[in-house]
Parts: sequence; C-alpha cells; structure tokens
Amino acid sequence: MRTTEVISHIVTWLNDYITQSKTQGFVVGVSGGIDSAVVSTLAAKTEKPVLLIEMPIHQPVEQVTRAQEHMKFLAENFPNVSTKRVDLTESFEVLKKELNVDELHKNTYLALANTRSRLRMTTLYYFAGLHGYLVCGTGNKIEDFGVGFFTKYGDGGVDISPIADLLKSQVYEIAKVLGVSQDIQKAKPTDGLWGDDRSDEDQIGATYPELEWAMSVYANHSADDFTGRQKEVFDIYDRLNRLAQHKINPIPVCKIPEELL
Repeated sequence: MRTTEVISHIVTWLNDYITQSKTQGFVVGVSGGIDSAVVSTLAAKTEKPVLLIEMPIHQPVEQVTRAQEHMKFLAENFPNVSTKRVDLTESFEVLKKELNVDELHKNTYLALANTRSRLRMTTLYYFAGLHGYLVCGTGNKIEDFGVGFFTKYGDGGVDISPIADLLKSQVYEIAKVLGVSQDIQKAKPTDGLWGDDRSDEDQIGATYPELEWAMSVYANHSADDFTGRQKEVFDIYDRLNRLAQHKINPIPVCKIPEELL
C-alpha cells in the first residue's frame, strides 16, 4: 500500500466532503484503540474543527489512559482539535435500573454491550448537532463489511466512514506513518463494551490477519476447499458474514405495488 498517498487521499476526501455537505467540522469518539486513533488523527490533519470525545462506561484503566493520552497529544499538536470527556457510567446504570435488567436472561449481557455503544452514538450526535459537525465512523473493512463486528445504530451509526475501505493491517500501516503512540499500536484490539479486558479475537474466535485471509478467498471458495485452521477460520468468517447481512445491507423497505396506492 502506498501509505502516505492513502493518507493524503483520505484527508482530501474528508475536506471535500465537509465542503460539499456545508458542515463545520468533525466529531470522533476516541476509545484508546487503533481505529479511533487513526481516524481522529486523519480528521485533525484536515485543519477543520475536530472535537474528540472520550465516553467511558466502566472502562478498564488502560483503555482510558490510552484514549486520554492520544487526545492530549492531538490537542497539543493541532490547534483545530478540542477534547471532551463525557463519563456515561452513571447514565448507563440509571438506564439499566429503569429497564429492570434481568441478569439471568441469556441475551442480557450482549444487549447491554450494544446499549453502551448506542449511548455513545447518542452522545456523539448531540455534540455534532450542537456544532454542525459530522460524526466520523471508526470501523475498518473487516468489521464493517466482513464479519459485521459493530453495533447497529451504535458505532455503526455515523455520517462518514474514512477507513471502511481499509483492512485492519492497513490501518496499522497508516498508524505507524502517522506516529500513533506505541501503546495504542501494541494494544490488543477490543470493542470496550464489556467492562473487562476481552479482546476482539476472544469474541470472534479468529485474529484480524486470519479474517483478512478469509475475506480475500471468500468469494471463490467454500469451507470444503480447506482443512485444519484455515477451514475453521473460513467457517467463522462465513457464519459471521451471513449473520451480519442485516447490518451490511440497506434496511429492507416494503415496496407497495402501484395499484394499491
């Protein structure tokens, strides 16, 4: 990948989009992970106003530290960048109480994890609406179009997606050139929605390099073409891709026949 040229392309694309949309700047949720670090840095390079928001909900200390240090670095090096911390932990707990959460239901913890993501989306759009900004998505190609590893109307609820055509490995290449901190580059990828240290790999069952391989062969192969770990990874990718179609594809619309209108 011609990394420096890709960086310039994305920054130009962001600037062109904001001009065409007649908006004023960008909002980016910063988690302490590689994707949000790259997106926030790319947005900062546009020289347009950028608001970075950290939104902890029972986050592990190391995630919070990485996010805060990254935001501080960008604010100190880009005069167009401002930062904000919105601790959503209490709001999340109040909502849980009002929902009368059933701790024994088999789907409770997944539903609560997705609720965390949707609280953050609501927060980002509040500030976007306040300032006339665009909400920048931080999903990469594997997450957004491969295995659907995002929350519908949570971190998937965005205005623009600067890195959604990049594989995770390519995001790391960009991070290196942009000078993203080593702490973030070396941290294991996590969605940060569970209040513990489980990684993306723990949840998915495969690494991002394995998923990138599966994505590259998926269109022209079946699981029967492989054995061992490759077959296992292909099956994981195939299952998750099928389950994610309701996220990847546009919302189904019931078309009414003209004769009924």
